[in-house]
Amino acid sequence: MPPETEFDREFARMDLPDLRINYDPVDPDQFDRPVTSFCLETSKDNDDLPLHSHRKGQLVVASHGSVMCRAPGGLWIVPPQGAVWIPAGVQHSNCVADFGKLYTVFIDPQVSMLPRTCCTLMITSLVRELIHRLSVFPPLYPLEGPTSRLGRVLLDELVQMSTTDEMYLPISPDARLQHLATSLLNNPGDRSTMDEVASRYAMSESTFARFIAKETGMTFGRWRQRLHILIAMQRLTAGTSVQAVSLELGYETPSAFITMFKKTMGKSPRRFLAERSRLINSDGLP
Repeated sequence: MPPETEFDREFARMDLPDLRINYDPVDPDQFDRPVTSFCLETSKDNDDLPLHSHRKGQLVVASHGSVMCRAPGGLWIVPPQGAVWIPAGVQHSNCVADFGKLYTVFIDPQVSMLPRTCCTLMITSLVRELIHRLSVFPPLYPLEGPTSRLGRVLLDELVQMSTTDEMYLPISPDARLQHLATSLLNNPGDRSTMDEVASRYAMSESTFARFIAKETGMTFGRWRQRLHILIAMQRLTAGTSVQAVSLELGYETPSAFITMFKKTMGKSPRRFLAERSRLINSDGLP
């Protein structure tokens, strides 16, 4: 495991909301197999989950409910047709909706061909079925046999999956950006102008705009919109109504929120939920 850096210590102190554990964690490093898959179901009783890392890389796939992953560099929401990849040794925690279900696939770095940084993978129904099927077998399966071959097929398929950054909110090590992200995650309905936000950090509007662009690669408006999309997907997947989500995010009307969501995601919230429902009902992740 790499040594702890100052960034790691600052990241661990970042006070982000709703990053709690409500399922029995798995220690993948105790299983000496190149790839293992586990199905985890959540309850409603939450306990604190400290940031942690594994010797193996972790792929997080949502089956029911929302999953948000926290790692150095930002936040990732696990999309309906995708998964979030967390490389070996990277500190992280996963926030799962109450009564949700997720699959976690652990991959030994010696056999992994996946990226060395966190990312979102858009996965196929075949990959989802392979993940489910592998989770049915004991993690200490024979190294030569059908289960081992199933794992190798999964690894071959994963390296062909495309990546996307639409479900990612960049948060750099800068304490000011971490403070801003925490503030907006706790109060996503804050509709302060860029000039008003800049004044909180003793910056002019132009200096603040350059700061956000440097730290995130985005404009402030787009970065805040991305934060809203992540929160909206988390809430909608958990069953919150469109009207309630639009109110929480500070939109004057639900139609204004729907327009933003459709412009960003290419589909309305209703279509997003319908497609997610069809995906859950048609693929191999029960």
